[in-house]
Amino acid sequence: MQAKFILYSTDGCHLCELAKQVLLNFGLVQEQIQTIDIMDDDMLLSEYKESIPVVMNKENSKRLFWPFNVEDVEEIL
Repeated sequence: MQAKFILYSTDGCHLCELAKQVLLNFGLVQEQIQTIDIMDDDMLLSEYKESIPVVMNKENSKRLFWPFNVEDVEEIL
């Protein structure tokens, strides 16, 4: 199964864990969520350091910035 969403995150981010739970509550399974640690990429760190967690739909590049809920995830499909 291929990932449908990217979750930009970092270690120790409790909001990122909440964001992942929202995606799971939406009905996604773990394999559909690609988690990327922004600390591993200077460009991502610069772009998202003040706004993680961020979720992006891989098909259309639409993004959600925290806070968001299940209904918000539906809107980026």
